Amino acid sequence: MSTQIQQRLDALNTSKFKQAVTGIKRGIERESLRVCPDGKLALTPHQQALGSALTHPLITTDFSESLLEFITPATDNIDTTLAQLSDIHHFVSKQIGQEQFWPASMPCFISDQDTIPLAQYGSSNVGKMKTLYRKGLHNRYGSMMQAISGVHFNFSFSQSFWQEYQQLKGDKGDLQAFISAEYLGLIRNYKRYVWLMVYLFGASPAMCKSFIAGRETKYDFKPLGKGSLYLPYATSLRMSDLGYTSSAQSSLNISYNSLPEYVLGLQDAISKPSEQYSKIGVKFDNQYQQLNTHVLQIENEFYSTIRPKRTAESGERPTCALAKRGVEYVEVRALDVNPFSPIGINSEQMHFLDIFMLYCLLQDSPEMSIAEQNIADANLRKVVTEGRRLNLDLQDGQHPRLMQDWAEQLFAEMMPVAKYLDSAYNKQQYQSVLTQFYKALLNPSLTYSGQILDKLLPQQQDNGSFMLQLAAEYKQHFLQQPYQVYSEQLFLDKALESQQQQKLIEQQDDISFSEYLKQYYAEMPDCDEA
Repeated sequence: MSTQIQQRLDALNTSKFKQAVTGIKRGIERESLRVCPDGKLALTPHQQALGSALTHPLITTDFSESLLEFITPATDNIDTTLAQLSDIHHFVSKQIGQEQFWPASMPCFISDQDTIPLAQYGSSNVGKMKTLYRKGLHNRYGSMMQAISGVHFNFSFSQSFWQEYQQLKGDKGDLQAFISAEYLGLIRNYKRYVWLMVYLFGASPAMCKSFIAGRETKYDFKPLGKGSLYLPYATSLRMSDLGYTSSAQSSLNISYNSLPEYVLGLQDAISKPSEQYSKIGVKFDNQYQQLNTHVLQIENEFYSTIRPKRTAESGERPTCALAKRGVEYVEVRALDVNPFSPIGINSEQMHFLDIFMLYCLLQDSPEMSIAEQNIADANLRKVVTEGRRLNLDLQDGQHPRLMQDWAEQLFAEMMPVAKYLDSAYNKQQYQSVLTQFYKALLNPSLTYSGQILDKLLPQQQDNGSFMLQLAAEYKQHFLQQPYQVYSEQLFLDKALESQQQQKLIEQQDDISFSEYLKQYYAEMPDCDEA
């Protein structure tokens, strides 16, 4: 076991620290396609009763009108967060008629990707920019890839924790600079070990054939049922390069060694012209086709398994917010939708993530060279497509290493972290959860991906029919379940408020759309400030 982890946990073993660590805040962003009872994509617009997708704080859309996104505010209680997410599902279920939530990351049957409707946000400049960004994604990558769903987990330590931790580490500098540097250290370790999380929580080993219809693929897919494909040892097809496949992005070397380097790397990608995307053009027949012809249109286009984040002000670019005010929290983006949970994520996963994130913070985190990042990315790709294969080798530094042995070590080093969190929260759940997921390490069929294939393969059941069965069950579950935190009236009020806010934004616009875009990109992040 890492002596450094134990030493740091010993130093954190005070009532002050334990109280501070219980201030961990978490928020969930859950994406889900709306589908018809027959399992086909619902092509209806985002329902008026749900409020404005532009301004509603809890209910919005992602790429498509058909792709819902539910957002919980950051809270310091896992049960509260899950209850909030359940309440949102309950309300929306009542508003969408016979439509259901697709309970998987890989999309339902879609006959033609051009039928996937782009999300609409009204006539304001900011609303038009959001839709145009999505049009750019369609033109760059195709819409089918954008129909993939995921769960994002937002995580932060409390201010009091950081104050105590800065003292413990003997840092005498600016507190926010310390916080940003420590979050970047956490992110580097997360990238080193994220393959373990994908092994355990990957839940997309199979998909509908329509996803790759007419496209070549390098994977040796096996047929399943009448219309599904699968890879025997895959954990997460969502995280494979069936997702974002961009030669332009693959050449980006975004560094996580410091906040200025990270901001500068993203800014460079947003400023660098792309020969590939220049062929699309910004306009065709006087109609906008994308925001610009650069490698990235905006920061959000950069796909990463984790992001440092800072809440941005209206019209403020994410990199500018980071440069001015530092890292506020991290966004974990490597989670598949969990089909075994009606809301796409469960309490056990969130407890594991607490352990994993604290472990990544406490473990020594040297800077990562580009070569090391490439090794970490290659390890992740291997686990994504072959994670449940016996005797799978990963690359640990310069040497190959059995995934099983490496994972055993990580679990051993995380157990004291779990014990510490149980002591701080005065419960036994963290150790119990870690033990539960350790069993999935010993037996790959206990992973989420293993459980899915164990249900599908014996009867040669289509992945789509299994997911549709779950979708119908969950629809009934939400319709019957009472509200736990929110209320029907609260959702009705928020819907109305959001629509009024959207109208106000539209009324206040006083410049043309082209001028708005010019002003948006005019502000440059000050990397010295970061």
